Amino acid sequence: MRTLSILTLLVLSLSMQSGFSQDAASEPGRQTQSSSTAVRGLLSLLPANAVTEHTLETPDGALAYVATAGTVDLRGQDGQVAAKIFYTAYRLKDGPKERPLTFAFNGGPGAASAYLHLGLVGPKILSFTGDNADGSRPVLQDNPQSWLNFTDLVLIDPVGTGWSRATGDEEARRFFSVRQDAESLAKVIALYVQENERLSAPKFLLGESYGGFRAAKVALAMKNSQNMIPSGIIMVSPLMEGRFLFGADNDPLAAALQFPSLAAAELERQNRFDAERVREAERFAMTDYLVSLAGAWPQGPDAERLFQRIAGWTGLSEEIVQRTRGFVGDVYAKQAGGSATIVSPYDAGTAVPDAYPEASYSRNDDPVLEGYTRAYGSAFAAYARDGLGFRTEMTYSLLNEEVNRRWEWNGGRGGDSRATASIATDLRDLLSTIPSFRLMVAHGYSDILTPYGMSRYVLDHLPPNLAANRTSLKLYRGGHMFYTREEDRSQMFRDAKAFYGAFSAD
Repeated sequence: MRTLSILTLLVLSLSMQSGFSQDAASEPGRQTQSSSTAVRGLLSLLPANAVTEHTLETPDGALAYVATAGTVDLRGQDGQVAAKIFYTAYRLKDGPKERPLTFAFNGGPGAASAYLHLGLVGPKILSFTGDNADGSRPVLQDNPQSWLNFTDLVLIDPVGTGWSRATGDEEARRFFSVRQDAESLAKVIALYVQENERLSAPKFLLGESYGGFRAAKVALAMKNSQNMIPSGIIMVSPLMEGRFLFGADNDPLAAALQFPSLAAAELERQNRFDAERVREAERFAMTDYLVSLAGAWPQGPDAERLFQRIAGWTGLSEEIVQRTRGFVGDVYAKQAGGSATIVSPYDAGTAVPDAYPEASYSRNDDPVLEGYTRAYGSAFAAYARDGLGFRTEMTYSLLNEEVNRRWEWNGGRGGDSRATASIATDLRDLLSTIPSFRLMVAHGYSDILTPYGMSRYVLDHLPPNLAANRTSLKLYRGGHMFYTREEDRSQMFRDAKAFYGAFSAD
């Protein structure tokens, strides 16, 4: 479906590593600008780091914190600036250097960190309720459930997103691959840690969608290239196995792993959501449904009963189910919402009017990715200027589709190269070599883009002696960006707080 290629999963890398260094300081009293005369064009629009102090009221008391909005210079082997990486850091004022430190980024590839920043973890939140339900009247509010409650935060925009830019097109190309992206972000993390004397802090990674995939790759790059041991990863709606998502239209296992999310979305649309019912869908998906899809085309009364069950779970007509012989993932967004409606792969629990009801397949802009969540971009740009003092005439790029189109996976772009993308072995290596390492994976039930069943499969197939009591899967109502629902954001705050608390308890 078309939206999959836009945000391969919001929202949906070594050659440069040894030549990078940092010019720009990142904390109070150390504001500098790059001394490189090679930085021209757009990069000249980026100001010196801006440092401000704030107070956030929370149920546990007031949090005084320092915010830094600025850039890190990455240099090539010739010593010249190759790119500037924009970041926003929040640290508890007068907090200990040993306080947990979390580096966060979104996915895409091509998405900026404003989604997680204003949607989940930052001290300001953009709520999609009331007059701003469709994102047309954004107003930022204090976020009393900011993760600053239990960890300092550094939100990073990879090259081509936010205000992060390379010095030229050729330099940018060097960042647009799985390996070089991971290596460059690991370098940014290492430079930040060194500059701010945070080596003794436990270091965590938070990534959404492709950012979850990215987090595993960055964690390995931190360990192997920067000699820095990560403590844990939190993944939000992650891509874990490309083989389940790319070119898997008729793969029985991929369909079975997606099926519970289709059923959950149908329950949501009927206002009948029940977690136990979803578990029933899981059992059906991994038994009768999987066996049927893996076998010969169903025939006779058994086929009729099977197609009726699939139609009942998904809300699709029996005719459509029979025509697709049960592989309903591709037709679901267009056909499951009812007459003249369409659902978003990012949150299939909500149906909206179909802009092209006469078309057999989806042509809509996605109502989530290209709808209300676009407000994160303008809201963050205004917040950075007025709240953080970072003033620039450069446009903030929330979602850069050009980055996505140019992305290199395993030596190629799109197609088979995406299908071979995986972090299963990366997770095994991290869990094996770092005894204290922990992983938390969070999903919305109604996300049919990166369904929770696919992540569960990866976690379930980790060796028990690695995964026991060290990995967890947390499920919430809602879709890919389930945190736009206040009750789910609140629950994830509690789950994340417990995740971090487990480290201090050890």
